Amino acid sequence: MSTPPVTLMVARRVANGRYQDLIAWLREGEQLATDFPGYLGSGVLAPPPGDDEFQIIFRFADEQTLHAWEHCASRTAWLGRGSELFAHPTEHRVSGIEGWFGAVGQRPPRWKQAVAIWLAFFPVSLLFNFALGSLLSEMALLPRVLVSTLCLTPLMVYLFIPLSTRLLAGWLNSTPTRHLPTTSVPQNR
Repeated sequence: MSTPPVTLMVARRVANGRYQDLIAWLREGEQLATDFPGYLGSGVLAPPPGDDEFQIIFRFADEQTLHAWEHCASRTAWLGRGSELFAHPTEHRVSGIEGWFGAVGQRPPRWKQAVAIWLAFFPVSLLFNFALGSLLSEMALLPRVLVSTLCLTPLMVYLFIPLSTRLLAGWLNSTPTRHLPTTSVPQNR
């Protein structure tokens, strides 16, 4: 039985006046991780207007490869070089697709997660089938599905689901307002 990929999500608040330095430091960290065994991808989500907290995401093949990355000398040196660039760091690990939707207790309802994934998947799948449908139609069902999922899964995981969750962040993280029933209050005359 294979173990699921693990995502490390790190929040860093940029120190006053160090925005460009932090951006360069984050790029350096992504480059370091790229060369590490088990590395599957990473990304940096910029803060919304008026905020200064970046979300940094590192994804590894399993808990062991993430652990090795966290304790390697190159990462330790990188963290040391960046220690003056941020304040109040926080970290947490997530497994599976829910990692794109935030920490436990902060995730949107599953139905919103499903909508965000579907909104990413439908147009990409439609475009893929429009562009390559005639080539794939000659294949039997199993190889056709194999080819399409091999092509679409990395695109979805690394590009389109993160894009969808970023574009829909306001809606995903919104909480419905509850309307209390109105009651009639008698007025004194």
